[in-house]
Amino acid sequence: MPINLVRAGLFGWLALGLSAGPAAAQSPADFYKGQTVTLILSSAPGGGYDAVARALAQYLPKHIPGNPTVVVKNMAGAGGIVAANFLYNVAPKDGLTIGGLQNNVPFEPLFGTKEANFDPTKFIWLGTPSYETAILTIWHTAPVDKWEQARTTELTMGSSGNNSTPSFYGRLLNEVLGLKLKIIVGYESQTHAFLAMEREEISGYPSVFYNSLVATKPTWLPEKKVKLLVQMGAQKEKEIADVPLLSDLVTKEEDKALVEAAIGPLTAGRPFLMPPGVPADRAAAMRKAFADTFKDPDFLAEAEKRRLGVNAPRDGQGLQDVIERVYKNTAPAQLERLRKLQSGG
Repeated sequence: MPINLVRAGLFGWLALGLSAGPAAAQSPADFYKGQTVTLILSSAPGGGYDAVARALAQYLPKHIPGNPTVVVKNMAGAGGIVAANFLYNVAPKDGLTIGGLQNNVPFEPLFGTKEANFDPTKFIWLGTPSYETAILTIWHTAPVDKWEQARTTELTMGSSGNNSTPSFYGRLLNEVLGLKLKIIVGYESQTHAFLAMEREEISGYPSVFYNSLVATKPTWLPEKKVKLLVQMGAQKEKEIADVPLLSDLVTKEEDKALVEAAIGPLTAGRPFLMPPGVPADRAAAMRKAFADTFKDPDFLAEAEKRRLGVNAPRDGQGLQDVIERVYKNTAPAQLERLRKLQSGG
């Protein structure tokens, strides 16, 4: 090979090395300064997830080194799976893309959803501002007052579809507590099911989120319009501490394991993440920024004002541990039961 080509190649490699050196050593503050971070949200505009994401986009930048702008881009589809697939397989891994998912989405691969082309244990989880508590809720005229009575008295429960979250939790309660909940599907939304409750067309709803209940129907509890029979989640909602927690009611070990896996989405709350492969220092900086935002008095005041349900923030590692524990600890027998409950089969 001619000497001039050798020299040209050597100088070329040297030039690449010199130009790459400062970039490789670039601090998160230098990298993020003047940049725009895109928050891909798996739900449509206007809902609770969207409200939380937009509040975060307002207060998160001051806690990210370099103070970049944060913009929200909604990518709804397939119950959140479209966004999760994009974040895992397509999104840039430079730290300028983050994501917010509905809490069922990280567990779709576990439930056997074929469209879920991602490994949730490999995402870089950034944290969640809350946990969710789902409640078996019935109208005040329904003929039971305690959950035990629903073992002998059939209650009609409204739901959107056979594979929806309310249907899943209704079947779970039937499975582990022996309740007689009859799931009536076809309600367009929780709002439509609530209207049907008021008209006494149905007895109740299998899994009303506590935060949603107090935000959308603030008079129902004070005026005793509804009765709360069982709450589901990682811990009791303190405002309704007299309502029994499902985890405390099950006695069989196999049922306890099933319930722990089933409430994984509730424990995950409203999870935020980065794609796998983001440089470690940028991931660490973003995790810290989320943790600091969740403690920011201005963010908390905004969340209280808008009733966003910021009740128990969990940092990125804590959220990662929750998701990994569910995947690791769900035995094949429980997994088979879980998938049957999800499909209604």
